[in-house]
Amino acid sequence: MVQIYKLKEHPTYKEEAANWFHDKWGIPAEDYAQSIEECIVGNSIPQWYVAIDDNKIIGGIGFIENDFHTRKDLTPNVCALYVEEDYRNKGLAKKLLETVIEDIRTFNIQYLYLITDHTAFYERYGWKFYCMVQEEGTNNMVRMYVYDL
Repeated sequence: MVQIYKLKEHPTYKEEAANWFHDKWGIPAEDYAQSIEECIVGNSIPQWYVAIDDNKIIGGIGFIENDFHTRKDLTPNVCALYVEEDYRNKGLAKKLLETVIEDIRTFNIQYLYLITDHTAFYERYGWKFYCMVQEEGTNNMVRMYVYDL
């Protein structure tokens, strides 16, 4: 049975999670490890979550101040949502998003943002297209969505 864990409450997964997120997104594992450590010792942002099945990470998500875009005013950002292929189309991405939304409500934050290349996925879960934003260090524009908490 799949369980979703807040890494703040289950720090034993922190090293495995840092490596797992690195494998999925190519950002250095050390960067994830530092952010996860901030989550564990801090009060609000960042936060990280993993979905575990049979003692193995099969999905994950986080929220951070900024997900590598130039609109620093649009914060916090959901980031790194990923579900292993064998677990897709079973509602796990929805559960991960719902977990983040439920948790972030406890921090008295009004809006949650995310960037994505997807054009229809997040709308199914109540997210609304907000604007195009520029990725940091590039000329690439990506879709920014907002969730009104």
